[in-house]
Amino acid sequence: MITITRKLEFDAGHRIPDHRSQCRNLHGHRYVLEITLAGEVSRESGASDNGMVMDFADVKALANEHLVSVWDHAFLVYEGDTAVRNFLETMPGHKTVVFDRVPTVENLAAAAFDKLSHVFDAHYGRDLRLVRLRLYETPNCWSEVTA
Repeated sequence: MITITRKLEFDAGHRIPDHRSQCRNLHGHRYVLEITLAGEVSRESGASDNGMVMDFADVKALANEHLVSVWDHAFLVYEGDTAVRNFLETMPGHKTVVFDRVPTVENLAAAAFDKLSHVFDAHYGRDLRLVRLRLYETPNCWSEVTA
């Protein structure tokens, strides 16, 4: 098996309602998402992805469709954070994504892994599977989920 990794970036806001520091306030991040897939290299002569585990453009397109475009420039809010949810509902058309858990980088990484594993695992041949997802909240802080 060979692994490939595609990096994507998006911006989103959130807050950690019970946190003791500044993170309890509304704020945003430039998130960096790294998706690592493992699979066999295509050996199909004449195929566009010959010599690849998966075309990086396809990895990007699928990740954008199923996750990045949904979370990008959205406010990621915990369903139990009623004060913020009620506030966001006063803004018609606001891009809000509601989570069943507090949107820490750990919980966001786990949710992203779950969503994207259903997209990539065994759907594109050659035993392709999502083996690692890393989500950076800042350049120095991230969470990683492995299969």
